Amino acid sequence: MKTNFSLLFYLKKSKNYQNGPIAIYMRITVDGKRSEITTGRSCEPEKWIVATGRINGKKEDARSLNAYLTDLQMKVYEAHRQLTLCDKPITAEAIRDRFQGKEEKQNTLIGVFTEHNRKMEVLVGTEYTKGTAQRYRTSLKHTEDFLQWKYSVSDVELKKVNHEFITEYDFYLRSVRKCNNNSAVKYLKNFGKIIRICLSNEWMSFNPFLNYKNKVKPIERVCLNEEEMEKIARKPMVSERLEQVRDIFLFCCFTGLSYIDVKQLRETDIVLGIDGEYWISIKRQKTHVPSRAGASL
Repeated sequence: MKTNFSLLFYLKKSKNYQNGPIAIYMRITVDGKRSEITTGRSCEPEKWIVATGRINGKKEDARSLNAYLTDLQMKVYEAHRQLTLCDKPITAEAIRDRFQGKEEKQNTLIGVFTEHNRKMEVLVGTEYTKGTAQRYRTSLKHTEDFLQWKYSVSDVELKKVNHEFITEYDFYLRSVRKCNNNSAVKYLKNFGKIIRICLSNEWMSFNPFLNYKNKVKPIERVCLNEEEMEKIARKPMVSERLEQVRDIFLFCCFTGLSYIDVKQLRETDIVLGIDGEYWISIKRQKTHVPSRAGASL
């Protein structure tokens, strides 16, 4: 978008000024909004030419000061040019900060994603499981690979993450990574958490997922019948290790517990119920919901 940009050098008197040299300031104006910076130089007011914003005279000190002001002017114009090339917002403050080398650090997609994963790793065992942390590590890797595949970059500014970015990422997961529907949706769900963090911190002004629609497709899970369970139980195994694997599998089938719940099972989790039978009393790993399963097997 085109902006009206101008630069002016002027003398700025202090409140208690009486006589003598006056400080020279430069005023950057963009679309009527100003930002002022001192040049660090001063001059006698009678020598100052308002129309040109320069000092009058041909002596060495006058030529040196005018050359200095011209150099500042060129640097301000260069700051404006660099902001334009980078497609960044053009404001008087942005030009001033670029000129002074004080630009605010911009958050980037991979930067935010990496910081999220770092914090998650610290909380593994308390807030998150190792499996959850691993899924986000994989999701970050897919995002990095997608940026290289699509844009040939290692990172991208948050403002460039739009609806097209999301749909192209979805296509990449399904075509290049060969993910099925549910895997692609889950990776984008992980990615969506990073976007929500950016929106909450006002690092992004709009939600790129707004018009993105994709759902996990239900999977038909086939259950083993009693006869099949019996065949597995009687199946001879070639090693003690496989026998243990088989027994754990059957234990999961009979109790309805997941593998991770059985892996973390302790003797203290087996309690005597009011019916006189032994029960497994735990909180499920994934949902943290209390669960009671029969232990008299």
